[in-house]
Amino acid sequence: MQVHTVAVVGAGTMGSGIAQICAQKGWQTRLCDAFPESLEKGMENIERFWDKGIEKGKTTKQEKKEWSKNLEFCIDLTEAVDGADLVIEAVPEILELKKEIFIQLEEIAPKNAILATNTSSISISSIANVTSCPERIIGMHFFNPVPIMKLLEIVKHEKCSEKTISFAELVGEKLGKETILVKDIPGFATSRLGVVLGNEAIRMLSEGVASASDIDTAMKLGYKHPMGPLELSDLVGLDVRRDILNSLAESFDDDSYRPHPLLDKLVSEGSLGRKTKKGIYIWDENGKKERNDLPG
Repeated sequence: MQVHTVAVVGAGTMGSGIAQICAQKGWQTRLCDAFPESLEKGMENIERFWDKGIEKGKTTKQEKKEWSKNLEFCIDLTEAVDGADLVIEAVPEILELKKEIFIQLEEIAPKNAILATNTSSISISSIANVTSCPERIIGMHFFNPVPIMKLLEIVKHEKCSEKTISFAELVGEKLGKETILVKDIPGFATSRLGVVLGNEAIRMLSEGVASASDIDTAMKLGYKHPMGPLELSDLVGLDVRRDILNSLAESFDDDSYRPHPLLDKLVSEGSLGRKTKKGIYIWDENGKKERNDLPG
């Protein structure tokens, strides 16, 4: 099965990143969002990334021009998925919202299209089973920032066909990603480990074990992590991390997965990380700065 046209539903950080790399691959790509302001922000994210690449000499204006030709933006979902070989849903981590979208996709997307969800923690089968075509639904979990991160976590469920799995792996290969195949277990292989490490790091920060930067440095130099768990949490989004932890706690009926109160506090006050310029750190054009109003 070949890829010619891709529809990405949801123009947030992940959706815009996925649409960007698909357009760069040469596929006709449609980025769709029901909210015009979200779509505009997604467009700006892509433009900003390409412009930074030009400034650094990594890409050219001609490449940007060619990539832009492959990219369309639309509000109407039916228009977005028309003729698509692959549809990737990348809306917020709300199960009922995802279910509603896949019920619609079953009706309006081409019958041979593969339907993927970029969820980082929600059960794929719980999404697939609201349709009558679960065999063509799969998890394709990209990582932020999508154009840079090499991993693609492919999540199979019991009713997923081998054809769908092979297609998802082919897409990952074409996009230059290293793919791993995991079972449909809450949190999969990556989110489950990542959020637990991040939550424990926040607990340590709250207890005054060390400053945020020292905790991050410990993991980078002591364990060769490319990024510390606290700065990574800010990059991913503290609200995203909180939602994944709550989802794991409910799925496993285990409160040990619940987000630490400091994480809940930061999210409630709107300090979501890099995307709001303030989270565990303060972020600006020069990078991150330690906050002096947090423990540590």
